[in-house]
Amino acid sequence: MAEAVQEVAGQAQEKAGQAADQARTKAREQVDQRSTQIGEQISSNASDARSVADELRKQGKDGPARMADQAADRAERIGSYLTEADGDRILHDVEDFGRRNPWAAALGGLAIGFAASRLLKASSSRRYQSSYGNGSYDRGAYGAGSPGEQWNRTYDETTGELPAGIGSGATPGTTGGL
Repeated sequence: MAEAVQEVAGQAQEKAGQAADQARTKAREQVDQRSTQIGEQISSNASDARSVADELRKQGKDGPARMADQAADRAERIGSYLTEADGDRILHDVEDFGRRNPWAAALGGLAIGFAASRLLKASSSRRYQSSYGNGSYDRGAYGAGSPGEQWNRTYDETTGELPAGIGSGATPGTTGGL
């Protein structure tokens, strides 16, 4: 009995190891693919910054042109690193940076989390607006806005009183009773 349990545990551990290896491989492939795309995009932007710098020089604005060139140099370095580095190298560099600068890694994670939450909130509100903006409820029954908007326009916050008709079976937004 004990041998059977050990054998099953060994098989489960082996399968878990294989699943972890597959996940790591997939993560490396994704990082490699995405970093190459981002690197190419950044390199393209660096080229645009060089064009801006050239135009500024033609206009006699050497100071801003130098700043645009510096930004283009940095962008080209970052773009070439992301394009040329494979997923393993990038992940190793990120891990190494996190070990050397734990506070910076924590702040970076916080910034990424904040950005992700804002993105989710923005996409959520767009989905909400599109679901109610396409006739999911009868706009004629509630006036020009959603029921919540109508409530906010008719509720008197200073007195705490409801407008006439609310709670008496009347359609929200109307002032008459039954």
